[in-house]
Amino acid sequence: MTVIDMLVLLAVLATASVRWLPPAARPRAAALAGLVVVGSLAVEVVQGGLRWQLVPVVVALGAATWLARQGLRRSTPTAVPRRLGTVLLAGVVAGGVVLGAALLWGFPALRLPAPSGSAPVGTMVLEWVDPSRPEVSGPAPERGRTVVAQLWYPADVSPGAERSVYLGRDRGEARQVAAGVAATFGLPSFLLDEAARARTSATPDAPPQAGEERFPMVVFSPGLSGVRTQNTAWAEDLASHGYVVVALDHPHDSALVVLDDGTAVASEVAATGDADEDERLADGWTQVRADDLRFALTQLELIDQAVIPTPLAGRMDTDHAAVAGHSLGGAAAIRAAAADARFDAVIDIDGFPRHLPTAPLEQPVLALVAGAGTGSPESDAEYAARLDELMALSAAGGWILTLPGAGHLSFTDAPLFLPPVPTLTGTLPRDEGPRVTAAATRAFLDASLRGRDVDVSGALDPLGDLTVH
Repeated sequence: MTVIDMLVLLAVLATASVRWLPPAARPRAAALAGLVVVGSLAVEVVQGGLRWQLVPVVVALGAATWLARQGLRRSTPTAVPRRLGTVLLAGVVAGGVVLGAALLWGFPALRLPAPSGSAPVGTMVLEWVDPSRPEVSGPAPERGRTVVAQLWYPADVSPGAERSVYLGRDRGEARQVAAGVAATFGLPSFLLDEAARARTSATPDAPPQAGEERFPMVVFSPGLSGVRTQNTAWAEDLASHGYVVVALDHPHDSALVVLDDGTAVASEVAATGDADEDERLADGWTQVRADDLRFALTQLELIDQAVIPTPLAGRMDTDHAAVAGHSLGGAAAIRAAAADARFDAVIDIDGFPRHLPTAPLEQPVLALVAGAGTGSPESDAEYAARLDELMALSAAGGWILTLPGAGHLSFTDAPLFLPPVPTLTGTLPRDEGPRVTAAATRAFLDASLRGRDVDVSGALDPLGDLTVH
């Protein structure tokens, strides 16, 4: 809840209290309260419009204004019927303020944490088509598999440059994606208004940071039905420390993907009710994502070689690349690394390894795990055993970092704008999951991609419960 939000709530209560002040103090108190209400609501509108969370507060303001008018008109007690009306209006004020405060706290304005590195961050969105693979669905599979990628990178940014929209290339796309995510999870679309209107710390299409430094790569796949921006805080933080982070939208799997021509591709992922069939479908999507990740690295190589023209030509160190993913994306990252030695490190963010490699992994592995658990005790035990098996396959060693109090979505941006539901976002402070995700992965990447003399175990141990393989 922002300072302006609290001012609105306090001003509404102050307006209602005019009714019970000494008669001589009522006019000045009413004028002051009204000035604060009008001023704070005006700031709210300028900052992003009148938010739906304030609707009960506006209702409370109407009741408070009526009470204040009663106080300004009368200095003596009223008849019993009118006293009853006063009590009812006071109840409306109290209820509206309490409900509004709960909504403002539960669905706060999305403010991404500032990146912790020294480099400003740029971002760009690219669309690629793989003609060697048919599209998984749609009327024109012969066109080839389409992938949409968003890149975050160290940039030269002019002071006051406009920041990128959180959920899309522009506000129109952001609203489309928010509606698509809401529909996928059966939510009213207005619940994601804060995400749709939010801006990030990155500047769209900014030139890369001056110099000849080549930036190591991190290619990322979101969770099942997730979207490429779900870990923006993490991506921006890594970019501010000299990495290029590339997050993918997987059409027909991601909740909603808007292509360059404006076509909106909705998710086709849905539970069938048959556990075996659902497992088969999930395995299929995992393989598609793994192939998308490998294809993305190939495209990034072509960008670095200037075959695909972008300002990042010659600046991306594709010889030092990690593959990462959250949830199903983590499983896809493991599969991509097992099939493609071009990836030098693997980051699995709370993703169950669906298929273990048949040969030892040459890459080091970092697994981040929600301490609040991901399901029943039996499924959590199976998850832990599968992670141990995966780590045993890593010839370069691995680290499992369990974050106490974290839920499955704690490692994403979700806690920054969704209610703190313990089964999903855990019990951590809202910004703790993104902060730990960034700190842990940066220490791991500095050692595995940059070859820096980093004590990975020492860096990870203070962040949670660490198991080293």
